Amino acid sequence: MISSGDLNLGILGGGQLGKMLIEAASDWNIACHVLDPDPNCPCSNLAAHFVCGSFKDYETVYQFGKNLQKITIEIEHVNVEALIQLEREGKEIFPKPEVLKLIQDKGKQKMFYEDNGLPTSNFQIIENKEELINLINEEKIIFPFVQKSCTAGYDGKGVAIIRGDEDIPDLLEGECVVEDLIDFEKELAVIVARNKDGVISCFPAVEMEFHKEANLVEFLLAPANISGAIKQKANEVAEACIKAFDLVGILAVEMFLTKQGEVLINEVAPRPHNSGHHTIEANFTSQYGQILRCIFDIPFGSTAVRSKSVMINLLGEEGYNGEAKYVGLKESLQLEGVYVHLYGKKMTKSFRKMGHVTILGDDEKILRQKANFIKSNLRILS
Repeated sequence: MISSGDLNLGILGGGQLGKMLIEAASDWNIACHVLDPDPNCPCSNLAAHFVCGSFKDYETVYQFGKNLQKITIEIEHVNVEALIQLEREGKEIFPKPEVLKLIQDKGKQKMFYEDNGLPTSNFQIIENKEELINLINEEKIIFPFVQKSCTAGYDGKGVAIIRGDEDIPDLLEGECVVEDLIDFEKELAVIVARNKDGVISCFPAVEMEFHKEANLVEFLLAPANISGAIKQKANEVAEACIKAFDLVGILAVEMFLTKQGEVLINEVAPRPHNSGHHTIEANFTSQYGQILRCIFDIPFGSTAVRSKSVMINLLGEEGYNGEAKYVGLKESLQLEGVYVHLYGKKMTKSFRKMGHVTILGDDEKILRQKANFIKSNLRILS
């Protein structure tokens, strides 16, 4: 039995993921309390209670959470020490703070995969830019490679692809992970959920195409065009990963499918994820509904596909910075099977995530035609 007094949820972060989590929570009359530093963030007008403050500050996070029983995140970069203290005081944190602390550091992530026998690319952890340059000069690190900042990377930031000497000026500062540049066939993602009883449920794998400059998902096809054997392998990797973390909640597992048929973990996110937006319309249960089921100890919903889908990220047009203006919205909404989600961000800038579009249909060719029409016509200017 769940009483109405139990239906409260704290969310650290007030961006679009929080907005869509609130929308799903409203179906069950769950009151969402949100902490975010931006008074005009997407959640500010939707939350039952909104606190404007830093989710990176210990005291702010502690004060926000002390009167809430259940707390989750929509962004990783939050104050974990405050969450550890709140957990000591009996609060339920999703994901657990020690798991979040590990995942916050990409170097520790990679070491975790290696220590737990989870498939991932070859890597080294480098202390700083100077050490990396010395290793390149000594030919101990060979081009091409991918460099990722250990901490603070988000939405494509903190990642550099270094193909040769000409890219040396693009090297990132600080502690980093250097890993092989994988010659992959496809980039895949599986959203996997695990409840308090250890029951695991996977959403069907999707395939992703990334924007070359912004390094953000630009085009997502669900379900992925892969063999049954690869689907099984991707699910097995995702299930092994969430089980190894002992995580209750959802985990987005981004993977490379190599040309040799291997499935390698790229990185993970312990929260709703861009690769699961399409589930709102395309699956019987959305990723947002599934995490609520984990948090409130409700049996999992079906992850079965209602329809094939394509998802497009709506990014701020390059070179535009200012109050957002939408061009082509009416024309896009006239298309059958098109669902437009605008995040409510007042200001746009180059490659900022401003919304997404999910397109449903049975014919992949027609889905792609509609997707290309929207990519060409629905633009966010200032």
